[in-house]
Amino acid sequence: MTTMRDALESAMHHANPDAAMSALTEQGYAVASRDTMSQAIHDVYCGIMADHEHPNDKDREQAAAILASLARQAG
Repeated sequence: MTTMRDALESAMHHANPDAAMSALTEQGYAVASRDTMSQAIHDVYCGIMADHEHPNDKDREQAAAILASLARQAG
Protein backbone atom coordinates (compact mmCIF):
# COMPACT_ATOMS: atom_id res chain seq x y z
CA MET A 1 0.00 0.00 0.00
CA THR A 2 1.30 3.41 -0.97
CA THR A 3 1.19 6.11 1.68
CA MET A 4 -0.28 9.50 0.90
CA ARG A 5 3.18 11.03 1.23
CA ASP A 6 4.64 8.52 -1.26
CA ALA A 7 1.81 9.11 -3.72
CA LEU A 8 2.24 12.88 -3.48
CA GLU A 9 5.99 12.67 -3.92
CA SER A 10 5.54 10.45 -6.98
CA ALA A 11 2.90 12.77 -8.48
CA MET A 12 5.15 15.81 -8.02
CA HIS A 13 7.57 14.36 -10.58
CA HIS A 14 5.06 14.77 -13.42
CA ALA A 15 5.50 17.59 -15.90
CA ASN A 16 2.05 19.13 -15.56
CA PRO A 17 -0.79 19.37 -13.02
CA ASP A 18 -3.15 17.13 -15.00
CA ALA A 19 -0.62 14.30 -15.06
CA ALA A 20 0.07 14.75 -11.34
CA MET A 21 -3.65 14.62 -10.52
CA SER A 22 -4.05 11.51 -12.68
CA ALA A 23 -1.15 9.85 -10.88
CA LEU A 24 -2.78 10.54 -7.51
CA THR A 25 -6.16 9.26 -8.71
CA GLU A 26 -4.59 6.08 -10.08
CA GLN A 27 -3.13 5.42 -6.64
CA GLY A 28 -6.54 5.85 -4.99
CA TYR A 29 -6.09 9.40 -3.67
CA ALA A 30 -8.06 12.57 -4.27
CA VAL A 31 -7.36 16.22 -3.66
CA ALA A 32 -10.29 17.93 -2.01
CA SER A 33 -11.21 21.40 -0.87
CA ARG A 34 -14.10 22.38 1.36
CA ASP A 35 -16.12 23.19 -1.77
CA THR A 36 -15.40 19.92 -3.59
CA MET A 37 -15.94 17.87 -0.42
CA SER A 38 -19.23 19.73 0.23
CA GLN A 39 -20.40 18.86 -3.28
CA ALA A 40 -19.36 15.23 -2.83
CA ILE A 41 -21.24 14.98 0.47
CA HIS A 42 -24.29 16.55 -1.14
CA ASP A 43 -24.10 14.18 -4.12
CA VAL A 44 -23.72 11.06 -1.97
CA TYR A 45 -25.91 11.75 1.02
CA CYS A 46 -28.57 14.11 -0.35
CA GLY A 47 -28.71 12.66 -3.86
CA ILE A 48 -31.62 13.13 -6.19
CA MET A 49 -34.15 13.21 -3.35
CA ALA A 50 -32.68 16.40 -1.86
CA ASP A 51 -34.92 19.34 -1.16
CA HIS A 52 -32.04 21.60 -2.21
CA GLU A 53 -30.00 21.74 -5.40
CA HIS A 54 -26.55 22.66 -4.07
CA PRO A 55 -24.57 21.92 -0.90
CA ASN A 56 -26.06 23.62 2.14
CA ASP A 57 -24.49 24.76 5.42
CA LYS A 58 -24.74 21.26 6.90
CA ASP A 59 -22.89 19.80 3.89
CA ARG A 60 -20.18 22.45 4.25
CA GLU A 61 -19.84 21.81 8.00
CA GLN A 62 -19.52 18.06 7.40
CA ALA A 63 -16.94 18.71 4.69
CA ALA A 64 -14.86 20.87 7.02
CA ALA A 65 -15.02 18.17 9.72
CA ILE A 66 -13.99 15.42 7.29
CA LEU A 67 -11.11 17.49 5.91
CA ALA A 68 -9.92 18.29 9.45
CA SER A 69 -10.01 14.60 10.33
CA LEU A 70 -8.09 13.71 7.18
CA ALA A 71 -5.47 16.36 8.01
CA ARG A 72 -5.04 14.86 11.48
CA GLN A 73 -4.68 11.36 10.02
CA ALA A 74 -2.09 12.56 7.49
CA GLY A 75 -0.13 14.53 10.10
